Amino acid sequence: MNTVELAPHRIAGLLAPAVDRTFRAGILAGRDGGGAELSQRYGGITATGFLVDLRTRLAAPGGTVDGPGFAAITRYQDPVACRRTVDKQVAHGMIYRGPDGALSATERGAAFLAELYQVHAEVTEELWAGHEDRVARLVAMLGRLLSYALVLADEEPDRVASAFAALAPPYEPDGTPSGVLLLNRLSTLRHHRADAHAAAWTAAGHSASSMAALPAGPERLAIELETDRRAAAPYAALSAEERLTMLADLAALPG
Repeated sequence: MNTVELAPHRIAGLLAPAVDRTFRAGILAGRDGGGAELSQRYGGITATGFLVDLRTRLAAPGGTVDGPGFAAITRYQDPVACRRTVDKQVAHGMIYRGPDGALSATERGAAFLAELYQVHAEVTEELWAGHEDRVARLVAMLGRLLSYALVLADEEPDRVASAFAALAPPYEPDGTPSGVLLLNRLSTLRHHRADAHAAAWTAAGHSASSMAALPAGPERLAIELETDRRAAAPYAALSAEERLTMLADLAALPG
């Protein structure tokens, strides 16, 4: 019998690459399985780019991402370039930007996102065919993780602008297929870790640009370990056995 137990901070570090791999497999399958063609019908990446990134919030009726949240989501990108990209998507009639800088989907943008969810449903069903039990387990465990992470976030009213808070909980209308639930819950969990990483490098005296340029070595390793510590709290929602199961299920999914 396997009696190995992984503390939350250790599982946070081990799961990060598995979460990234599985999420990227689903997103790439979506792009190649109809997403790129769908985007072209609505004006191409110039018109749809940020809608894809913000889909878990903007697909919801009345869903908005405020200015600080958008800045957190795009913290590694040039803010001037991001503003110009949003300008173009506003001009294409896909995104509405309010007077306070908050972003929401227009009617046309919402139609694109509804079709994108359908593309993701079709490609993830094919990508993860034969792994329905694993997908269902992962969806359930991720739901508990994200719910607990939201509770913890609400208990920190003075926290810095959060990409996770801007996009969680993901929009999940009734009947959303399991593959889409998994893809979007993984996406949201990645933003939780991204916030932990930003908090870790900020505490170490770095900016987004200096962190991106930091070479491998003791300082980067220390920041990654601190990231694991800061990202660990939601994993307390799972038992030790469930943490191992999550790791094994992610490793077993194709992609």
